[in-house]
Amino acid sequence: MYRKLIRLAALVLAFLLAFTACQQPGNDTEAPTEGTTEAPTESSEQKTEATEPSETEPAEPESSETEPAEPASEEKTVTDMIGREVTVKPSSYSKVVCIGAGALRMYTYVADVGLLAGVEDIDNESLENRPKMFDKVARPYVLAYGDVFQTLPSAGVGGPNAQSAEAEKLLALEPDIVISEYEDVEKEDSLAEALGVPVITLRSGPNGVFDEAFKGSMRLLGEIFGTGERAEELIAFIESEEAEISRRTAGIADSEMPLVYICGLGNWGTTNHLMTASSYYPFMVAHIKNALSDETKGIHPIEEETFLALGETADILILDAAAVKNIKPLYAEDPTMFDTFKAWQEGEVYLEMAYNAYYTNYEIALINTWFLAKSVYPDYFSDVEMDAKTDEVTEMFLGKKLAEEIYALPQSFGGYQKIGTETFFD
Repeated sequence: MYRKLIRLAALVLAFLLAFTACQQPGNDTEAPTEGTTEAPTESSEQKTEATEPSETEPAEPESSETEPAEPASEEKTVTDMIGREVTVKPSSYSKVVCIGAGALRMYTYVADVGLLAGVEDIDNESLENRPKMFDKVARPYVLAYGDVFQTLPSAGVGGPNAQSAEAEKLLALEPDIVISEYEDVEKEDSLAEALGVPVITLRSGPNGVFDEAFKGSMRLLGEIFGTGERAEELIAFIESEEAEISRRTAGIADSEMPLVYICGLGNWGTTNHLMTASSYYPFMVAHIKNALSDETKGIHPIEEETFLALGETADILILDAAAVKNIKPLYAEDPTMFDTFKAWQEGEVYLEMAYNAYYTNYEIALINTWFLAKSVYPDYFSDVEMDAKTDEVTEMFLGKKLAEEIYALPQSFGGYQKIGTETFFD
């Protein structure tokens, strides 16, 4: 009996010791893992409840790692339009600056203007002190997004007289990428080194909107800013328009083709009735016979004697709106300057919209090609209405119908038209 009592007492004592041990807080808690945030201290009772597994659901181990972040844009090397290899992170940019003639215009065709961190003064029409030579002529990208440009700080003066970027102003904007039209490898490399960000150079080539270089610039922008589908959409539209114009005129016999002289092409400040091109690509697209047949490539001036000689046989004269401001004072001095021009005497003179205004207006270059074809071959384009075509093209390029705004500008003279030669320069 005594032994049984001893055993019972031992069992009770053991039970009491075990029960007491279970009620004491543990002293072997692990330190927080490096790099994680330590949770607020809990009571010993809460810790016990948290660490004991449920009888119905197994306890899941706590992870010391945070949720994985979205993968960062991977770096890749692209070749810009002047052959420079540049490392970029596609779709990662949020502070973009465009510099040089034509860069901002091309950017607006395929990328988001909301990413711009600044613009050149020439494109901000709210500034008093800036180059103003293009204020009265159509620049569709400014018509479309001028309200955005006016809210942005200066990326430099810009304009035809600017021969290089203003690095100090660019540094102040802290861009993460620069889109440029300064086609100089050494200057672009130096600018990239000074800014510490990618500098991407665009170009369009001698055939403008129809050139493979222009399409390459669109694709390059699409690749960098994640808008490749948009770039291909625009390219497909341009190619379709070119093909349709060419299709309509491809079967016209040589004997039915009038001789056409176009003037007013080239740089804004110097263009006049002598500035023309013998290898004008829109003429080639529309199968138009050029009155000028010399072998000089690109836009160039001709001699006054050559102009007078061409006038004897030219059936149609095309004036680019950019030239009117320079031709008008010449005509005031000598009202006979077109007297020997056959097209002038027969009233076959047509006005196209400005091909160049701080470099090429690419959408207008395409619209002009339709107008040239319609003016020279009216029977083949009787269904084409220029207001509607202008709206169609500007909407594709810039997302807005701009015919009315383009025509309203003083140096658009009311839009596409056959001009009255007796009163036009009055």
